[in-house]
Amino acid sequence: MTNLNVALIGAPNSGKSSLFNTMTGSHQKVANYPGVTVERRSGEVDTEGGHKIKLIDLPGIYSLNDRSLDEKVSREVLTGEHAFEKQPDVLVCVINASNIRVHLRLVLELKSLGLPMIVALNMHDLATRDGIEIDTARLSEELGMPVFTTVAVRKSGIARLVEYLNRDADAYEKPTGSVTDTSTRALQKEAGRISKVATVKEGGHHKMTRALDKVLLNPVLGPLVFFAMLFFMFQAVFSWAGAPMDMIEEVFGVIGEAVGENIPPGIFQSFIQDGLIAGVGSVLVFLPQIIILFTFILILEASGYMARAAFIMDKLMAKVGLNGRAFIPLLSSFACAIPGIMATRTIANHRDRITTIMIAPLMTCSARLPVYTLLIAAFIPNDTVMGYFGLQGVVFFCLYLAGIVSAIIVAAVMKKTITKGTLQPFLMELPKYQLPRFSHVFLELWQRVRAFLRRAGTIILYAAIALWALTLYPKAPENATEADIYYSFAGLIGRGLQTIFAPLGFNWEISIALVPGMAAREVAVSALGTVYALQGDEEQVAESLATVLQSAWPLSTALAFLVWFIYAPQCLATLATARRETNSWGWTAFMTGYLFGLAYLMSLIVNIAAKALMA
Repeated sequence: MTNLNVALIGAPNSGKSSLFNTMTGSHQKVANYPGVTVERRSGEVDTEGGHKIKLIDLPGIYSLNDRSLDEKVSREVLTGEHAFEKQPDVLVCVINASNIRVHLRLVLELKSLGLPMIVALNMHDLATRDGIEIDTARLSEELGMPVFTTVAVRKSGIARLVEYLNRDADAYEKPTGSVTDTSTRALQKEAGRISKVATVKEGGHHKMTRALDKVLLNPVLGPLVFFAMLFFMFQAVFSWAGAPMDMIEEVFGVIGEAVGENIPPGIFQSFIQDGLIAGVGSVLVFLPQIIILFTFILILEASGYMARAAFIMDKLMAKVGLNGRAFIPLLSSFACAIPGIMATRTIANHRDRITTIMIAPLMTCSARLPVYTLLIAAFIPNDTVMGYFGLQGVVFFCLYLAGIVSAIIVAAVMKKTITKGTLQPFLMELPKYQLPRFSHVFLELWQRVRAFLRRAGTIILYAAIALWALTLYPKAPENATEADIYYSFAGLIGRGLQTIFAPLGFNWEISIALVPGMAAREVAVSALGTVYALQGDEEQVAESLATVLQSAWPLSTALAFLVWFIYAPQCLATLATARRETNSWGWTAFMTGYLFGLAYLMSLIVNIAAKALMA
């Protein structure tokens, strides 16, 4: 009777930990590996033959190319390089029976270690439910090692597995056959071949997923479909939101008229009309467009397509030194840069993570949406392009595309200079396609809408009130030739900043709006609403902000202002999050400096070019 050292190893979501819990019951210990915060789970299994099996549940891995601390610990233990953990006598590789093609790649790579191995084909019940039938004898023959079907959560197949383990260490045979090429491509190809010959029946759902992937992950068709989806989404944002936006504007117009009729002229009426309605109301009008945009994104996420989008982007990201893993945080940044920056924690390579954090603010977050839509509605005619596409939607799509292309260029420059390093492989398990559950989509959508409304009721409201207060004093002199706001504290700040921003075509009203815009990007819209409401006559105040801007700004200024918002880091919360996640004032200063520099340079170029073209 000997003590056998057995390691459970497998990819995340293979059911490995459930198998460990079922086999060890209460006879398990949980601690950290010495010197690191990686959890070490071990337990004992007493067999009927009197053997005592020491079972170790190693952290989940997709390959032996470790990209995180967890994966490093697993690799070191499996290869016998770990300082405190003995190399296992036997490996039990747990794979998900409903997705064996992905999991077999790890089995083949582990086979190259030359250790005795057993495959636990886990979650067999779920595979059967999906109509998948696997020939375990053929699978065992192809892999050259024993294969046992298990359902860990129901304790099915566990007794047969333990019975097989009931032997001395030297009684195990090493896997037959050899793995000569351990490159990722070769392992994937062989895993696909074995999966094909061992799968008797694939199941309708699985077959549909594979058929869709042939198109959606095709190297040529995949990117075309991806960008076509984005293009349609941005067209829809403009085409479908018009009517509800008009309704919201009418509601605020009616409220403004009621305030004018029922509240005597004075500071309180100005507070309601110029501070609240012109400030907060000018941002809330964009709520329909935000709802449409996030509905599309949530449906794509729930259907399983977004993981494919990361896969499609992997090749493009690889050209700039990053991998598809960086695309997920960048995708999150389309909602808000803050969760996007926090999501970079999944990127193990420090240089890749820093690069992704630095470019995350270039992704067009929802806070820019009111600025983009306001200026596009004001300055871009609602014409069609090629008879089908709305010009406003095309411009909107181009603004998003400009952020993506700029992020790729910045990442390429960084990866060739200050964050230079080797390219990390990208491995990701793709979920099955499924119809979105609309109750979940609605719940997620409501959370985002509530977050927008909360910002409108807090940050945007406070900024609008603060700006309105700055416009009250000092009062205009008796012989004033300009509106009162021109002589106020806000006017003084705007005129002071105008000396810096004049080359971009920005007037003092725009310069005022840039300051509260540092709190949140959409506050710039409310600030413009307040500033122009306070210097206009009654007829002008009654007009929409888009109409007012149309008569107040030249096209070159509007285009430069749009470009400014592609690049400039107007959100202090984003910078604070970058400081926390990088733990470096240096990287935070770098992000702030390069974004401001890029915003100024690109806006200057656009302003000069637009003036030259219109001359």
